[in-house]
Amino acid sequence: MDDGFLMEVCVDSVESAVNAERGGAGRIELCAGLVEGGTTPSMGLLQVVKQCVRVPVFVMIRPRGGDFLYSDREVEVMKADIRLAKLHGADGLVFGALTEDGRIDTELCTALLAVCRPLPVTFHRAFDMVHDPLVALETLISLGFERVLTSGCDSSALEGLSLIKRLAEQAKGRIVVMPGGGITERNLQRILEGSAASEFHCSARSARDSGMKFRNPNVVMGASFSAPEYSIKVADVAKVRTLNAIAKNIL
Repeated sequence: MDDGFLMEVCVDSVESAVNAERGGAGRIELCAGLVEGGTTPSMGLLQVVKQCVRVPVFVMIRPRGGDFLYSDREVEVMKADIRLAKLHGADGLVFGALTEDGRIDTELCTALLAVCRPLPVTFHRAFDMVHDPLVALETLISLGFERVLTSGCDSSALEGLSLIKRLAEQAKGRIVVMPGGGITERNLQRILEGSAASEFHCSARSARDSGMKFRNPNVVMGASFSAPEYSIKVADVAKVRTLNAIAKNIL
C-alpha cells in the first residue's frame, strides 16, 4: 500500500497484469470474462501471471456469469477451482454467493471460506445485489471476509458513494470496504474523499487494435453483444499510473 491507498486492478490477461504492476497497482484481481463482470480464470493464466508479476494476485472464483445463486454442481466446481488456485500460487480468493431472497448465503460462504483458508478472501460485487446491504455487511464480518468490493448497490461507485461511506463508517475497520465500479481518472478523487476508503478497485483499460492483417467482418465469435474480435482491451500503464498518482495526492 502506497501512502495509505492500495489500488487493485482487475485483469484478464498476462499483458494487463504486467501493465497493472508497472503502473503501480498494489494487487491484481485475476479474472476471465470481464464482459460478464468476471469469471474464474484458467489455471494456465494464473501460473504465467504469477511468473510475471510480484504483487499479490487474488483469483476470482465464479463458475459463470449471471446471478449468484449456485447449484450443488456449481458449488463443487467452485471448491475445485479454489483448491487449484491455491495449488498454483493464488495469494487470495474472490467470490460471492446469495440466497434466492437476496441475502448472503452464509452456509455456502462458510463452506467455501473453509476451503480458501488460510488465504484472505474478498466478497465481490454480488454484494451490490443484496436485499439489505447494512445487514449483509454484518454477515460478511461475522463470516470472516477480509474485504468487500462494492459500487454502493448502484450503477457505479460514484452513484453509490453515499452508501459506500455509510458502509465504511459501519465497518469501523472490521472489514475493508473497497469501492469499485466505473472508477476513472475523472471521479477517483471524489470517490476516495467521499468514502474515506483505503483501497479501491478499477480496470483502467484501453482498447488496442488487433495485430491481425486478414480480417473477416462477417463472423462474430460469440453473441451479438460480444466485444469485437479485432479490438483488445488491456490495462493501460498510463491510466494505472494516473489513478495511483491521484490517490497519493489526496493525502
